[in-house]
Formats: sequence, C-alpha cells, structure tokens
Amino acid sequence: MTWSARAISPIKRTSIAAGIAGAALLSAVIGDARADWPERQITFIACFPPGGGTDIAARLVAIPLGEMLKVPVIVENRGGAGGNIGISAAKRAKPDGYTFLVCSSAFVVNPSLYANPPYDPKDFAPVMVLGASPNALVTPAQSEFKTLGDLIAKAKPNPGKLNWTSPGAGTTPYLAGELLQERADIKMVHIPFQGAGPALTAALGGQVDMYTAALGSLQPMIDAGKLRGLAVTATKRWTDLPNLPTLEEQGIHDAASDTFQGIFAPAGTPQPVIDRMVKELTAILARPDIRDRFAKSGLPVTAEPPDAFRARIAREIPMYKQIVDKAGLKIQ
Repeated sequence: MTWSARAISPIKRTSIAAGIAGAALLSAVIGDARADWPERQITFIACFPPGGGTDIAARLVAIPLGEMLKVPVIVENRGGAGGNIGISAAKRAKPDGYTFLVCSSAFVVNPSLYANPPYDPKDFAPVMVLGASPNALVTPAQSEFKTLGDLIAKAKPNPGKLNWTSPGAGTTPYLAGELLQERADIKMVHIPFQGAGPALTAALGGQVDMYTAALGSLQPMIDAGKLRGLAVTATKRWTDLPNLPTLEEQGIHDAASDTFQGIFAPAGTPQPVIDRMVKELTAILARPDIRDRFAKSGLPVTAEPPDAFRARIAREIPMYKQIVDKAGLKIQ
C-alpha cells in the first residue's frame, strides 16, 4: 500500500514537523557544542616514556597549544610494547576531541612488525606531523669503539657477543639497528627497554655497546661528550653535527631512515575539532621560538597537515613492511 501526502492526517503532519524541528534543534546544539570546544583539559597520550623524542615533541607544543585554546593540555606517558600500549589507550579513548595520540614512526612500523598489532591505522585520523629527524647510532663515551668501523670489526668475528638497544622494538631506530646488522653482516643482541628514556640511561651508563635513537634525543648528549656518535641515518650529514658521517659514507648502503613525530585523533573525532587543532598547531609551529626549540632538539619542524600526513602513512606502511619481511622480523 502506498500513501500520499494528502493521506496523512493533520495530527500526524504536526508530529512529523515537530520531529524534524527537534532533529534540527539537536543538530544545532551538537554544532554549538563542537563550536565551543574545548571546554576542559585536553590529554596528549605520548606512547613512549619521558625523555625520548616523542615526549619532547609532545611537550614542546602542549604548553603553547594550551595557551591558545585556553585550557590545560597535559602529556600522559604510556610507554611499553614498542608504543603499542599508548596507541591502544588512545584508540580506546572517546573520540570527543579531548584525547589525542602523539606517536613516532612506530605507528607505521608496528602493523608489520607485530604478529597481532592491537590497532589498525584506520583507527586514527592523522592531524599533523610535527617534525621528522634521522636516527643516529651512538656508543657510550667510555666505549672502546671510536668509529662504526671499529664496532663492526669487533662484532663480525664475535656474533652475539656485543649488545645494543633502542627505544623499542616497534621503532625506526630499532629497524635502523637491524638494517645495520643485515648490511654489515654482523649479529648483536638487542636489549629491550620500555622507551628512549631507560635505553638512554643504559647507554650513558655503559651498559650497552650501541644505542640507536632519533637524533633529536641524542644530539645534546653527543654535544656534551656523554655519548659518541658513530653514524647518522640521513642521506647527508646533519648540519649541527658535521663530523658525524652517514652510513652510506661508511659503506652501509641503502639504510637511510628518519623518525617522524605526529599527532593523531581517535577515528570519529569531529572534523571541526581536527580542523581547529590543525589551525592552532600550524600557527604554533610557524613561530620562530618554537621552530628554534624543535631544531635544538634535533627535530626540524615539518608541519605536515592531514593530507600530507595521510600520504606519508600510506607510503611508509608498505615501505617498512618490506624491510621487516626482508629482515625476517616478527614480534609475537
């Protein structure tokens, strides 16, 4: 049976009109609520412990962002499992614009590296890449190894006798170390720590033979003579560390990599909220004082907006999968 508009009684037409008006009012209320965002504290979940590149990047923008939004922006460190613990926590957060994930390139590595990753990249909406920097390979200042060649010469005839560490098994510094071993035909034992902070402490204390991490977290220690740089994973030498040779210069070919630090929103976060975040972050990252602080931390500002960030993710996930598969790496 079909019904025409004339077949609907006046009372029913009034009810339908009221329903439409109510829906319009609800939509307006929701729109106003989003327009009023934020109304309370915002949390950045940094997926690595304090002291590493992710933590540094999060804190560099948290304070100025809070000033611009007129609400506190706090950094909550959730380290462990190569970043997966923090990523999982952010995934479970309500997508209301009050919780964001700050993560490194581990985000694009973990889906291939882990046998059962606790997230899908589609669980998040990319907001902005704050910056990207190459990785560096260092050794304790008191180490017998003066150059990368010294370390390779000792490791090659002694497989499994030297050890090394990284910020976590799901990070690009970890892959940089694995790539070094593959390219140089050496085998060292990886010592796992729950993030860059504890790993850095071990390196400073001479508990490991080599440490790989984002250059941003290592440059101050190299400058202070507390760690000795062996190589940078960039395609050319780093401007602020002109004496640190590249891997390519030392005969380690096709091993260049970088580590980005970016902000993500749980999928479903209202687009107006993301747009506002992009607007404020773009303004913050354009400030000379903020750019200078990022540069001094070894993380040059890139300020890649959502579209560029999305393209980076689409490009790097298969790239790292190829590296992981070729090296035979898989974490259960």
